[in-house]
Amino acid sequence: MKNPSTILVLAVLITFCVTHVRSDASDHRYNDGDAVPLYANKVGPFHNPSETYRYFDLPFCSAGDVKEKREALGEVLNGDRLVSAPYKLEFRKEKDTEVACRRKLTKEEVAQFRTAVKKDYYFQMYYDDLPIWGFLGKVDKEGKTDPSEYKYFLYKHIQFEVMYNKDRVIEIGAKMDPHSVVDLTEDKDVDADFMYTVKWRETNIPFENRMDKYSQSSSLPHHLEIHWFSIINSCVTVLLLTGFLATILMRVLKNDFMKYAQDEEAADDQEETGWKYIHGDVFRFPKHKSLFAAAHGSGTQLFTLTIFIFMLALVGVFYPYNRGALFTALVVIYALTSGIAGYTATSFYCQLEGTNWVRNLLLTGCLFCGPLFLTFCFLNTVAIAYSATAALPFGTIVVIVLIWTLVTSPLLVLGGIAGKNSKAEFQAPCRTTKYPREIPPLPWYRTTIPQMAMAGFLPFSAIYIELYYIFASVWGHRIYTIYSILFIVFIILLIVTAFITVALTYFQLAAEDHEWWWRSFLCGGSTGLFIYGYCLYYYYARSDMSGFMQTSFFFGYMACICYGFFLMLGTVGFRAALLFVRHIYKSIKCE
Repeated sequence: MKNPSTILVLAVLITFCVTHVRSDASDHRYNDGDAVPLYANKVGPFHNPSETYRYFDLPFCSAGDVKEKREALGEVLNGDRLVSAPYKLEFRKEKDTEVACRRKLTKEEVAQFRTAVKKDYYFQMYYDDLPIWGFLGKVDKEGKTDPSEYKYFLYKHIQFEVMYNKDRVIEIGAKMDPHSVVDLTEDKDVDADFMYTVKWRETNIPFENRMDKYSQSSSLPHHLEIHWFSIINSCVTVLLLTGFLATILMRVLKNDFMKYAQDEEAADDQEETGWKYIHGDVFRFPKHKSLFAAAHGSGTQLFTLTIFIFMLALVGVFYPYNRGALFTALVVIYALTSGIAGYTATSFYCQLEGTNWVRNLLLTGCLFCGPLFLTFCFLNTVAIAYSATAALPFGTIVVIVLIWTLVTSPLLVLGGIAGKNSKAEFQAPCRTTKYPREIPPLPWYRTTIPQMAMAGFLPFSAIYIELYYIFASVWGHRIYTIYSILFIVFIILLIVTAFITVALTYFQLAAEDHEWWWRSFLCGGSTGLFIYGYCLYYYYARSDMSGFMQTSFFFGYMACICYGFFLMLGTVGFRAALLFVRHIYKSIKCE
């Protein structure tokens, strides 16, 4: 456990295997007339991606017994609930206006469908693992100003067009017939014949490239221009600002080193000023060292998790509509990397001369998982109240609890034991005095909150353009596949976070304020607070989300994600500041 690389390699291999296995239908070959699986997944308001319901929660008719598809952990976490659809699409068998099923809709069912059409409900299906979407109906507003005069219609005829290459399905599209509708305007019983048409066309697109249609939607030229503009803008901003800061910092440090060298050659009784003056306090361990070490360990684990998610993304694991692959990867890698959190936190805690390492280990295990668990409990209760597919079944919750109990916790404990036994000592180039010096009065802009605001703004300005596309993918229906660009932006984020934290740490030490430990962590992690501020802007200005469930899901889970960014970037900022502080105090003679 002292060398956790074995666990990391194992984490990647297991996750790659789990997430890269395609569904049971995706590589099937078919003969003419063979049944090709068509599953209805979910329905929901188009602008509320988290608020989805089972397909048959609406009073659609079924052609027989409805069979549920067995789903993987990631699919359930993603809110997928696949059931057999009422339409039968045999391989290369064309159909023209065939009736799937008939149903007499009662007044209550008409009202239910009308509410769905009013809220822009869409449906999603999967045919041989290829996604199909469509809207349930339409609202006729033409020439009407009063909403009470609007007419509501339910589409009852769906037209499938399927493309095939030899014995494989390559592509499928679905259009709703605007002329074949059921009038839902009045509360009265109506008869509905749900019909479908199937057309087959041959194509030369190879089976291996059938997902390219979805991948390329985020790689269109005008999208790529915006992404590259984002990167160039970030790079120019970063180069200018960091170059400016680096020039000042290096010049000031050089002057400091020359000044201190001259002071040593001259009279020794001269009063020291600046950062050298506090050399006996700068390595004094921080307050609340157990919490600090736990935050450092959790941040290191989340950083490792992010790196491995990027590795899997760059090798093509998260191709479009690989249902639940990202959620599976997050759960598996987080569980397998918990040993890193235990090792880092306990080892660092022991370096800080902490004694109660068991309590530190428990704090490490709960620091991120605790708020996430409480948020999940609340949001899952909301989803249950709404009868939404986002509500996890009891069996899935048991599986997650077992993973946490049988994998995460034991690895955390093993990592903690290894960290305790590592016997590493904190490397401080200067001896710490017995009593701390008093910190001189500082102007308001040198206090923690203004410094966090300054530290978070620069890294956030480097990523905010790319944030829109991430949000539109996670909280919308846009597809995001340009992981290479996202990885470059992430590297820029790390560099800027480290640099701005180092700069602010230097200015803090130059003001003879030696309590830099927590400050560097808070300044590094403050970008997470800016991202949460962007959530408010995105929700109110860039999206059409509405309703209590969607709002609570958006702000609840984004709070957990931003908290994770706070811990991760705080760890990056602290590590960079620690390297810098050690370097400058090694360069001078400390008594």
